[in-house]
Amino acid sequence: MTVRSGDVAERRAETDVIVIGAGLAGLTAARELVAAGYDVIVLEARDRVGGRVLNHTMTGGHVVDVGGQFVGPTQRHALGLAAELGVATHPIFTGGRTVLELGGRRYDYRTVPRLNPVQLADAGRALFSLDRMASRVPVQAPWQAAGAAADDTRTLADWARRNVRTRLGRFAVEAFSQGVLACEPGEVSLLHVLFYLRAAGGFRQLTEVAGAAQQDRFAGGSQLIALRMAEHLGADRVWLGAPVNRIDQGSSRVVAYSGAGVATGRRAVVAAPPALAGRISYDPPLPADRDQLTQAAPMGSVIKCLAAYDEPFWRAAGYNGQATSDGPAARVTFDTGPPDGSPGVLLGFVTGAEARRLARAGPAQRRTEVLASFARYFGPAAARPADYAEHDWTADPWTRGCYGAHFPPGTWTQFGQALRRPVGLLHWAGTETATEWSGYMDGAVQSGKRVAAEILDTLPPP
Repeated sequence: MTVRSGDVAERRAETDVIVIGAGLAGLTAARELVAAGYDVIVLEARDRVGGRVLNHTMTGGHVVDVGGQFVGPTQRHALGLAAELGVATHPIFTGGRTVLELGGRRYDYRTVPRLNPVQLADAGRALFSLDRMASRVPVQAPWQAAGAAADDTRTLADWARRNVRTRLGRFAVEAFSQGVLACEPGEVSLLHVLFYLRAAGGFRQLTEVAGAAQQDRFAGGSQLIALRMAEHLGADRVWLGAPVNRIDQGSSRVVAYSGAGVATGRRAVVAAPPALAGRISYDPPLPADRDQLTQAAPMGSVIKCLAAYDEPFWRAAGYNGQATSDGPAARVTFDTGPPDGSPGVLLGFVTGAEARRLARAGPAQRRTEVLASFARYFGPAAARPADYAEHDWTADPWTRGCYGAHFPPGTWTQFGQALRRPVGLLHWAGTETATEWSGYMDGAVQSGKRVAAEILDTLPPP
């Protein structure tokens, strides 16, 4: 039970389990533990819940996602949780032509762009090869895969240089790395790419819309799931504005010190990506491999941009709002407006090195360049939205990047065993620890359920 004093900084709580982070992973873990009869306190650094899911209301009242958004039919953990909480889904608009911009040339297509068959075959062969290699990677222990040591010494770019022959093939690899992992091919281990593919069910599941990861979005915004979980937990259990700066643990108690007070429990869950978990001070210190993991797993680089229009004019022109490009600013776009078509909303992702470039620019320049990319794809009307919103996740102090962490060469084989392994009374959650849909909302929910089960196996009954 929380004992409040006159100074919020002196707030104290004794509980069964402390959960650090009120994103989907932390809130799911807390929800599962409370349902099992345990007392839980959630400490959240931000003044809101949701972590990497965040709603934004555009002019006119339409809610958009400036954080995690898409959900697909195989993402059973996120969909199941949303159904329990009464959060519905609706499909992304897909009718019409897609735009491909490559080397300054534009291709409009419905199924396959009209490109040189040799290039199309090269790109298809490269992606098929990655899927085939991924099939041998055990998601619970990627470091045990056949050939793991060799795959973890190479980057995706190293592999592409030896196995991809055409410009389209190279673009397919680059677009996957930038659009899905939010990093450049030379920054990520080939083994990590293979793990990521296996955890999601393959390249098609990760990149396509119908029947795949981008098929639907949550009505009312993804953050609604987190808001409803927090509401059910209650304000006494969820402390906002409570960044944890130190965790001490003994033989039977763990103490978390935060900006909103101190919580003491029998177990603690750190539901944060490795890079942020590594900024907490631990006493006793973390084991060397766990600490080095936090140093070796950077977050991806993403700026998410949304433009709202009175109507989705691109639909009337025969386009579905989807574009992929190797040009400047937003290199991937979607029509993310409501099914009834009013308002029209274009979503653009600025990722990888391009996100870092525009992160150094001012907001006005970013807006100008992003809208210019929309106009290249869908015509000059796209440069004149009724409203515009963006979120630079690289600048977010409690995330420092999205969609998730990526592992450079050597990380999985040297430090991967520390990713989920408990440290004394500390347990680890977050989408990076997931074995299904790692990096996605579904992975976050799966990790919350996994860590709750882990604690239930070790903690005496309440």
